[in-house]
Amino acid sequence: MKPTRTGKYLRLRIWLLAVGFCGVLLVVAARAVQVQLLWGPELTARAKGQYETFVTTSGRRGTILDAHGNPLAVSLELTSVAAHPRQIDDPCKTARRLAPLLGLDTETLARRLAANRSFVWVKRQADPDAVRAVKALEIEGVSFHHEYRRFYPNKTLAAQVLGFCNIDGKGIEGIEHYYESHLSAEAASRKALRDALGRHFAADDQSARLPVGNDVVLTIDATIQHFAETALEQAVTTYEARSGMALVMEPATGAILAMAHYPFFNPNNYTRATPQLWRNRIVADSFEPGSTMKIFTAAAALEHGGYAPQSIFFCENGSYRIGRHTIHDTKPHGWLTLQDVVMCSSNIGAVKIGQGLGQQVLHQTLVDFNFGEPLGIDFPGETGGRLSPPDRWTEVDAAAIAFGQGVSVSALQLAAATAAIANDGVMMQPYLVKEIRTPSGRLVQGVVPRPLRRVVSARCAERLRSILGTVVHDGGTGTNAALSGYTAGGKTGTAQKVDPAGGYARNRYIGSFVGFAPLENPRLVVLVSIDEPRRAHYGGVVAAPAFREIAQKSLDYLNVPPALPPAKNVILARQGEVTG
Repeated sequence: MKPTRTGKYLRLRIWLLAVGFCGVLLVVAARAVQVQLLWGPELTARAKGQYETFVTTSGRRGTILDAHGNPLAVSLELTSVAAHPRQIDDPCKTARRLAPLLGLDTETLARRLAANRSFVWVKRQADPDAVRAVKALEIEGVSFHHEYRRFYPNKTLAAQVLGFCNIDGKGIEGIEHYYESHLSAEAASRKALRDALGRHFAADDQSARLPVGNDVVLTIDATIQHFAETALEQAVTTYEARSGMALVMEPATGAILAMAHYPFFNPNNYTRATPQLWRNRIVADSFEPGSTMKIFTAAAALEHGGYAPQSIFFCENGSYRIGRHTIHDTKPHGWLTLQDVVMCSSNIGAVKIGQGLGQQVLHQTLVDFNFGEPLGIDFPGETGGRLSPPDRWTEVDAAAIAFGQGVSVSALQLAAATAAIANDGVMMQPYLVKEIRTPSGRLVQGVVPRPLRRVVSARCAERLRSILGTVVHDGGTGTNAALSGYTAGGKTGTAQKVDPAGGYARNRYIGSFVGFAPLENPRLVVLVSIDEPRRAHYGGVVAAPAFREIAQKSLDYLNVPPALPPAKNVILARQGEVTG
């Protein structure tokens, strides 16, 4: 039977449909091959970008430790609360729920949540109890992020040395700032997944692998720092002073054991203090040292002037005219030996020594002791003080500089120069950090004590120590600095402060004492400076007792063997009789 025309057309249509269907399959297969093989990596990356992201997280900052490994600055992990405004339907309602829990202003928070932004901080480093309460609300569009906050467990202890960090964990002041590159940890990226609403949730836990900064170990001894701060606070409050500074240093190494300031401030709440209180004034500020400078005038005389401790000078019975100016002593003196000039703190005697030396010799000696230039301590903002060149000195300038006016120094410079006398004439580089270590304890950087230069001979330094020992004995201006069981030496200083309007201010003084102990083999140099005391102003009255307190407790703490039997009747001059 022959196929009909209708059957032929039916088979043709079936065949055409089959060919068409096969063609479509071939196109689909070709497209699939193109997508999978040619566009596959690009499309995969696009897909991941929609649900997978990387969140940058700061690592933990390194710890700052004292010389014995006691923590002075640590980092605590806290949670910060953030919001995604585009995911929040009712900003006002959300603000009313969040603000009371986080201690925020409701209207201010509502405006922040209504901003046309994808991300805003609600509360950085929030209280843990508040974070738990906010999480319990399960508010859509609110997220939580781990951060680190700097914490200072000893509160005000050594605050001006440590400095502090801002809310982002960056060092702003002090050691925190100077050693930022060592303390800070590199930022780390952490994988996170994102849902259809854009909310993040962790894909893996990398908190254990976050980078950690290096630990910085200071030369500061927390116990000696406490001694210094306690004695300084007592001195400032007793004499109703404006402020005070105290410094303890090892003369043989240059290591700073204590660096104290009063008033204190708490770096955990640094915004509550003025920027002036943040300053490490021992390093950054300079002042006219007054009679403590006579140490170095005497050093010039012994080292370069051919003078001996028993060389004599006529002190003009307390009044000496130079041009239109008159130099006065607190008490009238006739002939005094060089030793007595220092012991009695005679301004006129110091002027006579300076005149005998000449301006060039006196200036060069002060330069040798590093006055006028920074010492290069590992701390930001160090001042070099002010020492003008000798060709600019007038006769009155030279006279004033010989007894410590007309020249400015930092407390650090004064202590380091005195430490050179205690160290047989060799000046050491002062330093605050003794080593830097990784979190695992591997040494990254260690500091070896470094001599700067020899400033005077060992013989000259020995004679100067003997002279300075007389200052704390009966008849000297520093009897309030005498120790029990230990010998000591030092020098008082009382300087008028410069008036910003010109000249010197009336009734505004800085009273200081700088010295060392024991006298024969000094272990410590201690400097105390009291700014604008009101109840008394002589350094032998306002500063020497604090020196005694700090040195006595520190030597006992360090187990330095006493050189003398305990003093039962140490002679202490009455306040009205102490000058210098």
